[in-house]
Parts: sequence; C-alpha cells; structure tokens
Amino acid sequence: MNIVNIIEKKKGGNALTKDEISFAINGFLDKTILDSQMSSLLMAICFKGMNDEETYYLTDVMINSGSVIDLSKIDGITVDKHSTGGVGDKISLILLPIVASCGIKVPKMSGRSLGHTGGTIDKLESIPGFRTSMSIDYFIEQINEIGMGIISQTLNMVPADKRIYALRSITGTTDSLPLIASSIMSKKIASGAKNIVIDVKVGKGALVKDLDEARELSNIMIEIGKKFDRKVVCLLTNMDYPLGRSIGNILEVVEAMQVLDGSGTEDLKSISLELATLMISTGKGVSREEAYLEAKEALESGRALEKFKEFVSYQGGNLNYIELSTNIKSFNSKFSGYITNIDARKLADFIVDIRSKEKIDYKTGIVLNKKLGDFVEVGEKLLDVYINSDAENNNIEITNYDEILENCFEISEKKNKAEVKLIYEVVE
Repeated sequence: MNIVNIIEKKKGGNALTKDEISFAINGFLDKTILDSQMSSLLMAICFKGMNDEETYYLTDVMINSGSVIDLSKIDGITVDKHSTGGVGDKISLILLPIVASCGIKVPKMSGRSLGHTGGTIDKLESIPGFRTSMSIDYFIEQINEIGMGIISQTLNMVPADKRIYALRSITGTTDSLPLIASSIMSKKIASGAKNIVIDVKVGKGALVKDLDEARELSNIMIEIGKKFDRKVVCLLTNMDYPLGRSIGNILEVVEAMQVLDGSGTEDLKSISLELATLMISTGKGVSREEAYLEAKEALESGRALEKFKEFVSYQGGNLNYIELSTNIKSFNSKFSGYITNIDARKLADFIVDIRSKEKIDYKTGIVLNKKLGDFVEVGEKLLDVYINSDAENNNIEITNYDEILENCFEISEKKNKAEVKLIYEVVE
C-alpha cells in the first residue's frame, strides 16, 4: 500500500477503504508518512469529501490510535458537551457549572484553539495556577467529588487526532465536515461519554458557514454516535457575530464569571441555558421545560458561580491573581448610527495577527463597547484592544490599525428590522 496512491484515489473523488484510512493515519502517527503527504490527503478530503462509511472508519481508526477512557467509576449520570468553535465562545465556562450544580456529572476533555476559533483549554490556562493535565484516576475522583472537570486531551487518547488537528490548523483544512465530525466524535467516544450535547456554531465566525452544512454535520455526528452506542443531540446556534463582548483568553474568563454573577450579555445567557436544558433533559430524562427551570434557578441563585469557583480551585487555579493587560488601545467610531453588522471572523483574524506567535498568548484580546443593534455616536468608543506587552515579538505597531477594525463594523442610519436569531434548531 502506498500513500501517494491513496492521495490520488481520494483526489479523484473515490471512497477509501478502512485499510487505506488505517494505513494513512497510523503511518502519519509513526512518522513513516510525512506531514506534507498528510496535508495533501487532508486537502483532497476537503475538496472531495467522505461518505458516511469513510467517516465512520476514520473515526474508528483515530479512536483506536490510543487508549479509551472508562468512566464507569463515576457515580451518577454523565453528559458531555462540545462546541464546534466560534469567536468569543466561552459557553463551556458558564454552562458546565450550571449543569454540575443541577446534579449532572460533566467530565469534559477540551482542545486548544483551531484556526481563528478559541480553545477552552487556553482560556482556563490563563487563570494563574490552573492545571489542565492530570491522571484519569484523579480526574474521575474530581468528577465524583464536585461534579465537573475540564482537562486537556491526554497524550495516550486519540493521538492521531491530536497530530491531525494541529496540521489542519496550519493548512487551511479546518472546515471539512468529515474531518470536523471524526475529530469531535473520536475524542468524545474515546473520553468515555455516553450522552453528548454538541453546540454546532453556524455563520461567518464559525467553521460551518450555513444551516444546511450545520444540519449535515449534525446528522453525520449523530450517525457516528449510533454506531458507537452514544446518544448525540445537536443545537445549532448563530456565529455570525461575536458571542458576548470579549474575545481572547483571560478576557473571556472574566466575562464568563460576569454571566455567572448575574450580569453579562443576553446572548451568552440564552445559549448557555438552552444547552444546559438539553444536557439536563438528556441526562435526567425529564421534560425540557422542567430542565430549563432547573438550569435557570441554578444560574440565578448563584449556585453555578459557586460551582465554577470550586472547580477552578480544585484544579489549582487562583481567581484572585488574574491579571489583564494594561496596554490598551481604543478604537472610536468615525460614523454615527446603528451597528447593523459586526464581522466576527475579521475581529478574530485581527487578534490572531497581533498576538504573540512564540507561545499561547493569554492577555491579547478585544472587549466590545457596542453590540449589534446599539447606537453609536461619532467619536464614541466601539472597542478596546488589549495587547500583551509581556509577550515577546508581539506585533504591537499596526500601521493600518483603524482601517482593519473599521472594516469589522457596518454602521447605518436605520436599525435592522429583523431580530437576530441566536438559536436555530435542535437536531437529534
């Protein structure tokens, strides 16, 4: 068997066999297949796609490239959550404490940023002292003790996906539906989850751009789940615009705590409660109406905030030592009117351009002063850019700074008549 023949076969639009997929993935893992060759195969998959059988084979091979975690020692009902990624998506930091404080056990393994989208692990590691690596035994002990935990993917779990995930991020192959589905489901299945709720982000700031694609991705993941005896429910949510006001690791942690403390933006609260409803309903087998009331009470009573603090402390984090950058640049509006569009992708790309490339940049980010539909006066602040002056080789001097940010906003004399839909539908 030859990797070049496999690449050419997929490039021609033909379906790969399980043996061919296994040869390619395991060869890439043991480094007999080069990064450049795997990049070519990933690009061929992006252009020609994969059928359901190929996607299942790819998922299965990636699961079996490493160890599978047994969560049977966790007492009670477990439900996992995943997001396909978006701009300003700090939902997990709000959602999991809500669900855990309602009696559902939430063992979650998360990833780092992929392309322009933020990663939950990066956000959590911006909290001083926070540990995202631990033994599985300790992780299970933590779930039994406090009901939730979030750790990074272990070295032994789905190592093939970890290497491919990193390659996709730098080769422009992040938006292939089979690659997205197999990546998500291989991690979720290998991490032991039986019930999985997935937030499928749709729009300009997401990997998936339209509703038809989102439905297709959801159905692919649901079918993979069935083959592995997992129950999967997908919620399709809007990612045309940034979620909340903050984009960037530590800034998003701070905003998540604001939502848990009773403030924060309505979009974050609404999507968090909707996902919590699905997780509680799926886990407990109760109606969605009952699950929603339970989630709402957990948030409004402050129980979810206390659970978040307990979780951070349990994993070694210290919220008292959070530091934000003091190097802040403000961008003011040159026009007066209503904000009719905020381009989430352009804002995210701007942050990628200015943050440190040497290591994970926790302090760089944006805080929006205005949201979609707000009125802005000439000279009024639209946003603040937080630049991490501690980071080495950070590109602080941006000659066309105003021009770049100006292109992220549309301002009109008339307000949008149509209300922006945050939540599209549930696919199950």
